[in-house]
Amino acid sequence: MFSKSRVNEPGPKQGDGENKSWTDAPKGDAPPPRAKAGTSVLSSDLTITGNIKTTGDVQVEGTVEGDIRAHLLTVGETATIRGEIVADDIVVNGRVIGRVRGLKVRLTSTARVEGDIIHKTIAIESGAHFEGSVQRQDDPLQQGKKAIAPPQPQVTQTAAPAPAAPPKPQV
Repeated sequence: MFSKSRVNEPGPKQGDGENKSWTDAPKGDAPPPRAKAGTSVLSSDLTITGNIKTTGDVQVEGTVEGDIRAHLLTVGETATIRGEIVADDIVVNGRVIGRVRGLKVRLTSTARVEGDIIHKTIAIESGAHFEGSVQRQDDPLQQGKKAIAPPQPQVTQTAAPAPAAPPKPQV
């Protein structure tokens, strides 16, 4: 009547699937949704030579010698960027030497920018240093730079001298 077998005891049974991998999952099950990646932080003791491209958010505290393309770019107070920066949202607290292109650009009071800014909306706090031009565009992220036309080749023609006019009769 009563037995000491473990058949009816609670707990995991052999083959219960505790250690199943995604390859063991039944077909039709979707993998879990990916969590949004956090902000990538480039610390103040880091120097990068080269371009950075991401669809995520970047906070630069160190030095970057190259172009940066991101969704949200924050240039920290200790940061220096030598190159073009392109992002949907740009907050500059540090130094940028190069072109800035963004839908929303904000220069805080500690910002130092040497270069042109192409934006949809811009905010410049009192105390920010800025040297360059500011241009508003509906789509500043587009690759085609309509603002600056490529130089056209100059064609010089040498013309034969015009024939001399006949002398005027004196009256």
